[in-house]
Amino acid sequence: MTALTPLPLLRVSGIHKRYGAQVALHEASFELWPGEVLAVVGESGSGKTTLLNAVAARVRPDAGRVEFDVQGQGLTDVYAMGEARQRLLARTDWGFVHQHAADGLRMDVSAGANVGERLMGLGHRHYGQLRATATEWLQRVEIDPTRIDDTPRTFSGGMRQRLQIARNLVTQPRLVFMDEPTSGLDVSVQARLLDLLRQLTRHMQLAVVIVTHDLAVARLLAHRMLVMQRGRVVEQGLTDQVLDDPQHPYTQLLVSSVLQP
Repeated sequence: MTALTPLPLLRVSGIHKRYGAQVALHEASFELWPGEVLAVVGESGSGKTTLLNAVAARVRPDAGRVEFDVQGQGLTDVYAMGEARQRLLARTDWGFVHQHAADGLRMDVSAGANVGERLMGLGHRHYGQLRATATEWLQRVEIDPTRIDDTPRTFSGGMRQRLQIARNLVTQPRLVFMDEPTSGLDVSVQARLLDLLRQLTRHMQLAVVIVTHDLAVARLLAHRMLVMQRGRVVEQGLTDQVLDDPQHPYTQLLVSSVLQP
């Protein structure tokens, strides 16, 4: 008997996106496996955020396919799904961590309600259980659980980002998209957040697509890297291999610019 070939969790095939005369994304392709972290790097305007949004069903590509391993169904074309099914996927098996935490949180409701809202969207109604789960997740992301009734407006930038992570992970997703999650934070706050992300991704066996301009973030978190320039994927491979022995001239330029004193 022939063993079944395992499927990737996510398969992106030749996705293309144009805004008027400008090509923002040119036939980008990659696969992502369960528990794998993929960093998408490149300078501003390289297309990395467009790629992230297209894969996460936030911006519809003009061509190509995005397939996700839906439980019990195998690889399924995300853009062939109806909007209701896409929304269900986005709040169950997927998470999306925004660069600016305010874009991913409800700023005028409590921290506990922010964490519990995704569970309520799945039909959870027991107040005591919701509050207990929210308390547990605040502790997991290193937020004092006594702050459960405080709104995110009273939190620091690092705390807001950690709360956004808790809000996304409470439903135990298999795939999380992250858009520059450490950008704009102080260095010490960045280090603490990166350590937390590394722990959570390993413990939960999360698959992650993370957009970052910081190659140090990519090296710390990602198993593989994808380098973009002018909407094209110019290089991809194991993170250490790409950073230590870059093959494409653009990747070499990126790496050398970081190494310069």
